Amino acid sequence: MAVAESEFDLASRRRRRWSRHHLGQAALPYGLLAPTAVVIGAVLGYPLYLIARLSFEKYGLFELIRHKGTWIGLENYTRILHDSQFWRVLLRTVVFTAVNVSLTMVLGTAIALLLTKVSRFVRYLLTAALVFVWATPVVVAVDVWRWLVDSQFGLVNWVLTELHVGNFVHHDWFVNPWSGFAVITALVVWGAIPFVAITIFAGLSQVPGELIEAAKIDGARSWNVFREVTLPLLKPIFVILISLSIIWDFQVFNQIWIMLDQRPSPDYYLMSVYSFVESFRLSEYGLGSAIAVVMVLIMFAVTFVYVRQMVKAGEVH
Repeated sequence: MAVAESEFDLASRRRRRWSRHHLGQAALPYGLLAPTAVVIGAVLGYPLYLIARLSFEKYGLFELIRHKGTWIGLENYTRILHDSQFWRVLLRTVVFTAVNVSLTMVLGTAIALLLTKVSRFVRYLLTAALVFVWATPVVVAVDVWRWLVDSQFGLVNWVLTELHVGNFVHHDWFVNPWSGFAVITALVVWGAIPFVAITIFAGLSQVPGELIEAAKIDGARSWNVFREVTLPLLKPIFVILISLSIIWDFQVFNQIWIMLDQRPSPDYYLMSVYSFVESFRLSEYGLGSAIAVVMVLIMFAVTFVYVRQMVKAGEVH
């Protein structure tokens, strides 16, 4: 009887040790993520709470002096949702984001494929140039591009005139929003391509050469090899890059604000610029906060898709 009880206690202790071991393994990832979550919550949580609270208040200069807003509920949201300018800005932002992301992905992929074809020396030079572009601060990059398209001393105007493309002497690219956004798009895409190109090139280096060689032996052309072999293998990378590009391009602010001398006309408003102008130029802090909350919700939806795709990719691997 004593032997049976001893064996039972031993089995019970083993089960408890097994449970504690597996419980510790399950809790380890959360323990590693906890410090980061606490820091993010402390840095971003309180400002997001303040913005959300302001979005439900009437908060102008008078309220700013009193340091106390007037609760008005959903009035700010009702106001922006019935404002035609808000919908124009939102549509402009969506189109701007779509164009920038598309150009970034296409050109970045093309450069990544080019890196796989050139010699090692040329590859090093191109990679160094990409890293230099990626490391250039936004303010410096905008100043360089402002000089390039300057109406008085711009290099682009001089080159186009010398090539007899047209008369671009004293041409102001920002008088027309179409040409102005073309310059801003070129600037944004120029700054975003390095990250995309280097990331895709790293993915291409992991594609098994045997699969590509087998496809070529079967008579597949280069485009078919890329579409049928390479692209499916790199799909997780493309999903992540597209999601990140959408998040970054949807909230572009510095490129427009600095390029236009901090005085953009309503034709150049994107969501970030629109929210800033409403808050700090017109002193409608509650209304500007409501626009910012709408931006956050849109970005949260995109981020949710991004995280979901990353989790799926992790489960596959």
